[in-house]
Amino acid sequence: MRTLETLLGGEWVTTGEWIDVHDPADVRAPVARVPALSAKDVARAYDQAEQGFAVWKRTSPFERARVFTDAARLIRERLDQIVADVTAENGKTLAEARGEAGKAADFLDYYAGLARQGYGTLLHDARPDTRTHTQREPIGVILVISPWNDPLITPARKIAPLLATGNAAVFKPATGTPMSGLHFARALHDAGLPAGVLNVVTGRTREIEDALLDDPRIAGITFTGSNEVGNSIRRRLGDRNVRFQGELGGKNASVVLKDADLTSAAKTVVAGSFGQAGQRCTATSRVIVERPAYEEFTRLLVAEVEELKVGPGSDPATTMCPLSSPRQRDSVLADLHKAVEEGAVVLTGGGADTEGDHAHGCYVQPTVLGGVTTEMAVWRDEVFGPVLAVRAVDDFAQAVQAVNDSVYGLAAAVFTRDIGAAYRFVDEAECGQIAVNHPTPGWDVHLPFGGFHDSGTGYKEQGEEVLRFSTRVKTVAIHFGARRRGSGKDRGEDADG
Repeated sequence: MRTLETLLGGEWVTTGEWIDVHDPADVRAPVARVPALSAKDVARAYDQAEQGFAVWKRTSPFERARVFTDAARLIRERLDQIVADVTAENGKTLAEARGEAGKAADFLDYYAGLARQGYGTLLHDARPDTRTHTQREPIGVILVISPWNDPLITPARKIAPLLATGNAAVFKPATGTPMSGLHFARALHDAGLPAGVLNVVTGRTREIEDALLDDPRIAGITFTGSNEVGNSIRRRLGDRNVRFQGELGGKNASVVLKDADLTSAAKTVVAGSFGQAGQRCTATSRVIVERPAYEEFTRLLVAEVEELKVGPGSDPATTMCPLSSPRQRDSVLADLHKAVEEGAVVLTGGGADTEGDHAHGCYVQPTVLGGVTTEMAVWRDEVFGPVLAVRAVDDFAQAVQAVNDSVYGLAAAVFTRDIGAAYRFVDEAECGQIAVNHPTPGWDVHLPFGGFHDSGTGYKEQGEEVLRFSTRVKTVAIHFGARRRGSGKDRGEDADG
């Protein structure tokens, strides 16, 4: 078992208390341990972030870009070790972990470029001899709270833009998956990030929650996780001038119209639903099929699901990994049990996978449910696992209505050969991310990302859109003409006072 340190004030530190990290493929023995920081340590992190911000906000954007470029290079040089640790703590397949690490480096490269770009706008001014512009400035110290399901790419998505624009960060990785975020922090540290600009708080959330959320120096909080926790944070910030960026839940739907390429649609839906064992906020969890195509599509879908090879992420042959923890496995199994109790029909899968080497892991069979109605919890509530519910509708209008009949609005897809239907779907689906003949997951670093309704909070992530969260706008007017004198000139006074 490896012992890891965490980053505070530019130093790698440990404490007397520890948190064990387990591999969800076999949870009997920990693979690593990280420091369990205290509330006192959290206060120190904010002290260091405040000092780091004072330095970093005055640092040249070209120097910030250099740090990012070098950190991206280090991530790529260390790729094999990072991939192994992502798989070990989260369970992802090697291919998924490799994609995640590569995308983390891409975020650094993208925001290195953005750091060099213009940061304001020249505006017309009605006053003579006056030049007016806006300029963007960092907001200060930002608390970053990331989830366990994407333990490297989510910190990269959040930390890169806020550091690129001159902010400092206190970063709380998920308790069970801290190693990936520590790799990201180490790459930035080794690339020359000044002390205190990024501080990593490993620890048990319940023990340090107040210290994390109530520090008066927080200018913003960016959070990815459940609606329950996100709404709790939002209420806690209600009377404070603290920005909140939340990427919350989803109940993402894919629509298959009768004219679609059904074979391609089935393969694409399976990739979008069962990648990472369904533990993606953008994973497809509902499929809405136009009735004439329902029987054939469902047959193709089940056949594709039954070809998935469930196993440890470290096995190159695995195409669907275990769930990330015993708690997550048990939650998904409870949702499946409830769905069957309410009348859903298991078309394939439907339970835990405990055969052979899987006995000590967090495995759930990839599951397709038919006979689902809109009143069932499995149709409305986020399951966050390898569970796909399928339902037939009569026509396009009913399909769109079914997509929008949700408190969420993160991602949706449509499969069709009709370009007119595709554009109608884009216009009518109430989601922040729309795909046509593509899976619901899979959005590149420069594409704005975030949902509508209960899936988000208004501040998008990724691309240039994220700057609305991580910067504030200052308007500046400069009078550059000759000084004018008014009626007070005989008194030696300017007319303007």
